[in-house]
Amino acid sequence: MDNLKDFLDEKVMLFNQPSFIEDDPISIPHRFSKLQDIEISGFFAAVLAWGQRKTIINKSLELMDLMGNSPYDFVLNHSEKELKQLMKFKHRTFNDIDTLYFIDFFSRYYQENKSLEQAFTHGYSEDVDAMEVLLSNFHDLFFQSEEAPMRTRKHIASPKKKSACKRINMFLRWMVRKDGKGVDFGLWDKISPAQLVCPCDLHVDRIGRTLGLIRRKQTDWQTAMELTQNLRLMDAADPIKYDFALFGLGVLEKEQKMNLK
Repeated sequence: MDNLKDFLDEKVMLFNQPSFIEDDPISIPHRFSKLQDIEISGFFAAVLAWGQRKTIINKSLELMDLMGNSPYDFVLNHSEKELKQLMKFKHRTFNDIDTLYFIDFFSRYYQENKSLEQAFTHGYSEDVDAMEVLLSNFHDLFFQSEEAPMRTRKHIASPKKKSACKRINMFLRWMVRKDGKGVDFGLWDKISPAQLVCPCDLHVDRIGRTLGLIRRKQTDWQTAMELTQNLRLMDAADPIKYDFALFGLGVLEKEQKMNLK
């Protein structure tokens, strides 16, 4: 484990740099400075994060443009005409119905709360494994409206449905981790970096298995926890910093295979 830790620590240092931002969905919230703009744009970018990173970034930019590049002001003060403009937005299975419900949730939520942090800390405890409860509670809060479309529920994952919750875990990494490296924002204080769960995207999952950090056959919530618990053995206070190493190694491996073709 010591050799693996040294190897991954070196890769964290390599990839956890401002140069990482440009080609990653985290570049979307980095366009903003106001807390609420960062939260809303970051949440959309994370939820839309499937497919090629370039496409994810372009679709997120398209959505921000439809919101006048002021997402917080938009969710609180949009007109019916401005809302109708959003009906042209679509990314894969995320369509106009989903977009409008997300706006509706944010509109209701930010009228009563200053930060999205409160939405993720219902039922908070200092237990290192608190995220299963917190993510389940967030899912229930997000869809507590009687107007919530059934089809939109697939876009907000929950551990109760055995999902690995990779997009929500990625968003939480952005909001919670504080390391002064310039990539993650570290804007929230209540959730500890030690409590975060590693986002199990395809790259992370593949490299995690190659390195023996994942043995579970399928990829679900228990897989994400297995990976996270193994990463905690290398850094209990900030295990999810290794997301940079696993993801970066996965991208490099894919690029090398493509170059060999």
